[in-house]
Amino acid sequence: MLAKVMSAAVLGIDAYPVEVEVDIASRGLPFFSTVGLPDAAVKESKERVRAALKNTGFDFPLKQVVVNLAPADIKKEGSAFDLPIAIGMLIAEGVLTQEQASGYLIVGELALDGRVKPVRGALSMAVLAKNKVCRGMILPGDNAPEAAVVEPVPVFGVRTLPQVVEFLTGAAIVEPERMNVRSAFEANSVYQEDFAEVRGQEHAKRAIEIAAAGGHNIIMIGPPGSGKTMLARRLPSILPQMSFDESIETTKIHSIMGLLRQGQPLIATRPYRSPHHTISDAGLIGGGQVPKPGEVSLSHNGVLFLDELPEFKRNVLEALRQPLEDGHVTISRALTSLTYPSSLMLVAAMNPCKCGFHGDPLHPCQCTSHQVQTYRSRVSGPLMDRIDIHIEVPAIKFNEISSDVPGEPSAAIRDRVTLARSVQQARFKSDGIYANAHMKPRHIRKYCRIDAGSQQLMEAAMNRLGLSARAYNRVLKVARTIADIEGSGPIATEHISEAIQYRSLDRRIS
Repeated sequence: MLAKVMSAAVLGIDAYPVEVEVDIASRGLPFFSTVGLPDAAVKESKERVRAALKNTGFDFPLKQVVVNLAPADIKKEGSAFDLPIAIGMLIAEGVLTQEQASGYLIVGELALDGRVKPVRGALSMAVLAKNKVCRGMILPGDNAPEAAVVEPVPVFGVRTLPQVVEFLTGAAIVEPERMNVRSAFEANSVYQEDFAEVRGQEHAKRAIEIAAAGGHNIIMIGPPGSGKTMLARRLPSILPQMSFDESIETTKIHSIMGLLRQGQPLIATRPYRSPHHTISDAGLIGGGQVPKPGEVSLSHNGVLFLDELPEFKRNVLEALRQPLEDGHVTISRALTSLTYPSSLMLVAAMNPCKCGFHGDPLHPCQCTSHQVQTYRSRVSGPLMDRIDIHIEVPAIKFNEISSDVPGEPSAAIRDRVTLARSVQQARFKSDGIYANAHMKPRHIRKYCRIDAGSQQLMEAAMNRLGLSARAYNRVLKVARTIADIEGSGPIATEHISEAIQYRSLDRRIS
């Protein structure tokens, strides 16, 4: 007998429907075959389904069993097909009817004792169930809060295989998962880090506020222990609050990677990712036989922090250029090509030289000018060209670190950042961008006009400080953001003057 059960799999960050077809024939020797490009985890479902059926009082048919996962030309991976395969076998054996399972999207991994274990990508599958106007979605109970965010599709969280059978036959009632999306969003939008905890470094905090207001990438240069990492960890707390659409998109990416905490329905805070400098290019950008998202996509709508930037492998940093420029990353393989979003703020940190104390008045530097230049040149010019703000973070003074006076809280800074972002969104509403950092040359010519005095200041800076030609547009972008924070329409000379200070790595090393 032939049975069909609707299920789903994830490709990229979106789910696509998979029809699980189970055919059981009595003639010939018993065997079990799974077709439709299954990976090893899918092939192993045979043993999990066999044990789960046996240990919950059902019979595993000693017959010819063929399971087809359609469409058959897309590689299937993961363990989410265990439950639909088991249900399909019960339909084919007459325990259930085809009508009872019809219209439900069913996913879940089976334990050997019949428990239904959580799977990855439940949110994307719930979006698919909504688009397909399904009768409902049956999935593991641990995934139910996540899937219930998508309304109005009924989500039925189950714990065991017998519970699923009883629900489909009407012998038991499973209430659909209820989720107050607004309350869940507010409960998960609290940051654990706050700028009030940062003592001193007012100049660096000002630069970070400007970076957040304009969506600018930023690099901090300072000796060990000066607070670069502490500042970076708190940057997400001053970015504008996530919208619901941003939250859904971010949650999808973390869901398919299995990074959601148990009971966490969605991510409502800006992501913060800080990979170690030994990471590979596949780990940073994404990769694999079936491409998975990397750190740049896990940082989508948030912050990617690269500490000790010159210690990263050169090929890893070069691979970062395209995602920073385009806001997405495309990974191509022989079987498929996937695109993952990567709209993020890059925050980098590095020592001023190899010993870490170049320019420090208290610790003499052991490096020559050539050694300092060699150390800094490990980061290529094209990558630095995508970083708008360079800020020096000196060692903190004792009277600052010992002070009992708290710093300005993140909430107050976020209010100014949000106001500046609203100005930019209104400015660029017809241009397809949302922050000053994303301006193209035509936008700079239109929105970053400066007067004669500012032009003279820019010329003097480039000649006397040795600023590079590529710094010109960067200074104008940052000056535009400073003017937006100050509530000024045109860019003034003082805005240009402050923006020039944030190009320290373009200056000649003496």
